[in-house]
Formats: sequence, C-alpha cells, structure tokens
Amino acid sequence: MAVKPYKDSAGSKKQQVEQMFDNISHRYDFLNHFLSLSLDKWWRRKAIMELSDCQVMDLLDVATGTGDMVAAALRLRPRHIIGIDLSEGMLEIARRKKHLQKEGILIEFIKGDSEALPFEGNSFDAVTVAFGVRNFEDPQRGLSEIFRVLRPGKRLVVLEFSKPDRFPMKQLYNFYFKYILPLFGKVISKDNEAYSYLPESVLNFPEKEGFLSLMEAAGFRNSRYKRLTSGIVSIYVGEK
Repeated sequence: MAVKPYKDSAGSKKQQVEQMFDNISHRYDFLNHFLSLSLDKWWRRKAIMELSDCQVMDLLDVATGTGDMVAAALRLRPRHIIGIDLSEGMLEIARRKKHLQKEGILIEFIKGDSEALPFEGNSFDAVTVAFGVRNFEDPQRGLSEIFRVLRPGKRLVVLEFSKPDRFPMKQLYNFYFKYILPLFGKVISKDNEAYSYLPESVLNFPEKEGFLSLMEAAGFRNSRYKRLTSGIVSIYVGEK
C-alpha cells in the first residue's frame, strides 16, 4: 500500500501530496536547508554534474517544487527549462525567485501531473527529479512518462533520499529521521503530518537495485546509481 501524508484522509496519494506541499510551501525552502544543514544544495549540484557532458538545450524538472533544481541546472546554460509540479503553492514561490530570471534562458513553471506529462514525446534533452519520485502515486507510470518525453540518447537524473547501511551513520540517521526531523518540521511548518510522512516514505522507497529495476522496466538503459554523504542520498542515472 502506498504511503500517504495524511492517514485520516480519504484522498488519493496524489491529492494528499498536493495538499501537503501547498500547506508547507511557505516554509519549505527554510526547512530544506535547515534540516539538511544546507547539504541539499550540494546534492543538487552533484546531480546536475551528471549532465555536464551532455548538450542540454531543453530540460524538464519534474516535481520541481520551489525551483531549487532549476537553479542548479542554470550552469548547463540550456535555452529552455520547464519546471512542473502538482502544488501551485510551491510553484508560486519558484516564480517569485529573482535569481531564476536568467537572461538568455527561458524558464517556465507550470502546474501538472508527473504521471501524465503535458508534452509530446521526444521533447527534452534531459529530465531531472529531485526528492520527488517518492511522492509519485505510481512511480512506474511516472518513469514511463519521463521516458516518453525524453529524446533518444538523452538522460534522466534522479536525486532521492536513501538509507545508510553502515555504522554509525545508519544509527545516527535513523534517530534523526524518526525523531528530530519530524519534531522540527512540525513546529516550523505547522503541518502535523508532513515531516512524519518524509521518513516513512523514504523507508518504503525501493532504493539501489530496486529503483534501477523500475527504471529499466520503463525502458531506460545504462542505468546506474551513486551514493552521497554515506548513503543519505543517491543519484540515479538512466538513458533512453
């Protein structure tokens, strides 16, 4: 059964995820940087480096949130970046960020569903997803949609939380994720469930070879992953 943010709600996971991010959008950036000790910025830069050897003219950032992955992708100097997300609250914050208004790069933020992307096939040179695949209602369908809109020979890069498996990081991570992060998240965001959903969704996410299997089932080849910061996050890369 899919992990959902609000256990007492009858809404679908997709509906609940949209509601959750609308609820916490006003504090999302602060909490991201605060709770990760600003490592999230470095993780995004490392993920974008997986595209540094590619010619990227048109880039799609799925589950773009407040646009932090779009900001990291500016160093690629594409001509066009589209960020798509379910949450209008998150997108409104992205649209207000002045550092994303880069001369010579067309940047658009649109509301849309990762599992029914509103683009023709073979439209993008690269697709990125940062900390968003866990929130897909149907990850396999989302990956298949990403595969459809990528141009042949082009690349998907996914940045996602994972679980350290070595002492002492495993024990420290589990304590922080289960007790410290939900407490601070609840107090600062004023949403009682959002930052309890985060560790639960990570624990239920098919990481490492499990996620590579989903990518390959969607059609991706040369799929691979690397772990960062003792396994706290992983970068997955696949080609069409």
